[in-house]
Amino acid sequence: MNKVISSAAASNGSLTPNERKTPIVRMTRRLLIYVASIFFIFGPLSSLLLWSVAEKWFWPHPFPNSWGFKYWTQVFEGKMLSSLGLSFVIAITVTLLCLVLTVPLSYLIARNRLPLKHLILLLFLLPQAFPQLPVFTNAMTFMYRFDLVGTLTGLTLIHLVGAIVFSVWTLVSVFQSVAESMEEASYMLGGGKVYTFFHVVLPMAAPGIIAGSLLVFLYSLDEFTGSLLIGAPFHITMPVFMYNAANGYEMQVASVTSVLLMIPGIVLLFFLQRFMRSEYLAAFGRV
Repeated sequence: MNKVISSAAASNGSLTPNERKTPIVRMTRRLLIYVASIFFIFGPLSSLLLWSVAEKWFWPHPFPNSWGFKYWTQVFEGKMLSSLGLSFVIAITVTLLCLVLTVPLSYLIARNRLPLKHLILLLFLLPQAFPQLPVFTNAMTFMYRFDLVGTLTGLTLIHLVGAIVFSVWTLVSVFQSVAESMEEASYMLGGGKVYTFFHVVLPMAAPGIIAGSLLVFLYSLDEFTGSLLIGAPFHITMPVFMYNAANGYEMQVASVTSVLLMIPGIVLLFFLQRFMRSEYLAAFGRV
């Protein structure tokens, strides 16, 4: 009734001053929320962008004294490209291995009433339940026995320690969101288990599998602790290269490297938003 009266008053041009201020107040609040969000999200990143183009920057100047792309040129002429290429090769390899290992495993966990299923999923969370440094240090002492430290094989295996966690938990929720009635219909029409898995289940779960693969790729691309302990100094990934630059107070080089690491992350997050569905999140952690 009040809405009808308000609309009638609006049509007659007899709005009160408070009613006229209401849209302005709402727009002001939204604008303030947007500005605050942009500040807290992009504020810290703006310093990286400034440092990446700052040739000279001295206190107390709020902005660089000298601008340019001198350090961008130095980074691309140095060893950065080899580190960037290594990071992408390791991330792609880890993603493919995770798909091969965890797609059938996640489907079995999601579809079968396994004894102690909760415990099985919790076991996959153990590497993330403790600080990464002691976990990877223990893994390093174990890899020393098999001469895997300082090798690409060891570097790939240490990335798998954390990547499998993201892959299993994501894919289990993906397969649980696929209706079992579709599989039963395939069985009734004469389709076997293998045929049903590849022609019914996988096509329906494809968006979730792609989303899980993107998460694994981003994790491996940004993984630092294991890469430092297992790969360095023979195989320097991009995060380790950035750490070495920052540790040597080369702020411009570290900032350029950080910006280059952010670009694939931002691009892949847009793809992740496209493929991630609400039903996957609803089934996440449900066993």
